[in-house]
Amino acid sequence: MRRAVTVVVTTSAVLAGGFSVSQAQAATPPTPSVSAPGGFVMNNGTGTSLFGKAADTRRATGSTTKIMTAKVVLAQRGLNLDAKVTIQKAYSDYIVSKNASSARLIVGDKVTVRQLLYGLMLPSGCDAAYALADKFGTGSTRAARVKSFIGKMNDEARKMGLRNTHFDSFDGISNGANYSTPRDLTKIASSAMKNSTFRTIVKTKSTTQKVTTKTGGYRNMAWSNTNKLLSTYSGAIGVKTGSGQQAKYCLVFAATRGNKTVIGTVLAAPSEAQRAADVKKLLDYGFAR
Repeated sequence: MRRAVTVVVTTSAVLAGGFSVSQAQAATPPTPSVSAPGGFVMNNGTGTSLFGKAADTRRATGSTTKIMTAKVVLAQRGLNLDAKVTIQKAYSDYIVSKNASSARLIVGDKVTVRQLLYGLMLPSGCDAAYALADKFGTGSTRAARVKSFIGKMNDEARKMGLRNTHFDSFDGISNGANYSTPRDLTKIASSAMKNSTFRTIVKTKSTTQKVTTKTGGYRNMAWSNTNKLLSTYSGAIGVKTGSGQQAKYCLVFAATRGNKTVIGTVLAAPSEAQRAADVKKLLDYGFAR
């Protein structure tokens, strides 16, 4: 008799609420299908995984590598963001030799560390990355300083417990051993986003920075963010694009709606358009979960 009463009460409650098991299942959004071979999304507040596709498979990362470059710089003890760095010919020669993305830094100009971070993350300047590695590495030669800085990037990855991440460059132009995974890159970005300077930079669509010239005058450097998500997805707050012959089209992305921030990564999307479509699907899915 007690069992019968319990069943009746439960059934009545379900009917009164107008809710059924089938409706509960329907409330869960279908898992999205993405063209990128690698993807991962998580709730940035809780760290809960929301989606994964080959999330732990190592792949080339292109310029998404620069998230770790910025993270290492911002972690320097006693960092002075207004300290000035003199742009060397080696940085511009590197851009030319690698046909790399550039912040169009001019030899002899004095550029602050903060400005270099904007040049690194918005136009994806490999010259800015080189300048930062040279500034914050240790050693008596430029080669030694750069090697030291890349070592710091790998040390940070190890400290974070990222077993599927390794860097052999400061900008993602790989020498054959620069790789990460969608899950690891998302964790790196999530950690970097705890820094207010990093957050401010990566959500900036464009900026004009006044730098000091070799002769003591000034020039304005105008930089636009390669991350078009900032203009096309409501609530987007970052993080970094990447591309290359091996990496194809990558994006580490984040968006906030209400009290929820969704963060994730797509790697090796076949085209820029498909990368954009994949990211939108994954963000929509993340917010629906």
